[in-house]
Amino acid sequence: MRIAYIGPAKGTSLQRAKALIRLGHKLKHIDPWSWSGKPRMMEFWIYRGGGLWLDYLAHDRILREVVEHAPDLIWINQGEWFGPRVARSLRNVGVPLVNYTNDNPFGEKSGRRFRNYIAAIPDYDLHVVTFEENVEQLKARGAKNVIRVFLCADEVVHKSQTLNKADYQKYGSEVSYISQWYSERGPFIVQLIESGIPLSLWGDRWHKAPEWPLIAPIWKGPGIYDGDGFSKVIQCAKVSLCLLSKYNRNQHTDRSMIIPTLGTLLCAERTREHESLYTDGTEAVFFDNAEDCAQLCKEMLNDNTRRTEIAHRGYERALKNNLFNEPVMKWIIDVAMGRATSEDQRPFFTGAS
Repeated sequence: MRIAYIGPAKGTSLQRAKALIRLGHKLKHIDPWSWSGKPRMMEFWIYRGGGLWLDYLAHDRILREVVEHAPDLIWINQGEWFGPRVARSLRNVGVPLVNYTNDNPFGEKSGRRFRNYIAAIPDYDLHVVTFEENVEQLKARGAKNVIRVFLCADEVVHKSQTLNKADYQKYGSEVSYISQWYSERGPFIVQLIESGIPLSLWGDRWHKAPEWPLIAPIWKGPGIYDGDGFSKVIQCAKVSLCLLSKYNRNQHTDRSMIIPTLGTLLCAERTREHESLYTDGTEAVFFDNAEDCAQLCKEMLNDNTRRTEIAHRGYERALKNNLFNEPVMKWIIDVAMGRATSEDQRPFFTGAS
């Protein structure tokens, strides 16, 4: 099938695009972020100004590139660029128009970022969301068809690698955490440090944290955006943390799948969704606060046998959950093309206990 895929040629967007290619589709990847040559300025424009006028400025080029590909389906990742003008023109191509949004367009952290997308909600044939609450929010704004999926690991990017001494020297740690700084995370990280947890931290913006003088000694470098390095940081750790965002109100992240898939012990915030994905104390360990997290890390680091057993069972459960890009992307395409409905049994975990 021919698919026009519109989204960044990096990060999880690129991973999903490559998964569609592995599934046998003929993909034309259109990356509007590359058009300006100034991605940081464009990001500022979208986050602070809501991408004002982008719907008009991008219209002719995006329509031309899509039509040239003669697609059977159009897939838009997130859609911050495109308001009703672009969405309606793309629908007039006469093929299903799908939007996949892996962030929360209504979350506090998103600000004005999704202004264009929200205005175009009624113009999509299918919305795919990863936040449970978004289903009803989209329907209330005129969405015709909404399905919810969990975030995924990738079959290729997040496959366990054979590690060497140099990898462990560069990435090795007792407890790892990869994330950019948000205000609620500084005090949490400091409490772990003060509890004596041997934590290694990677991520952007941490120098902005009021707690930076205390955090700086454990900071190993900026965010890791290549899949190889990201996976090695997790795989080279004995325990890997998974914190959530109070602004997005998420109950899981892609790390919830990636960490166990790489064979490392998942130590995550306790949520309903995490407890449905893994059995606490058997396939992962969950904490309620920083003090609880510190105690769990100490217990796991001091008991190699138990830690290894839980990590292995978490790996087996992750395989059983089957939350990987290929089966999830295939099912989305089937729904978009009318070969499946949202009520049909899915070949991956759906959130039921």
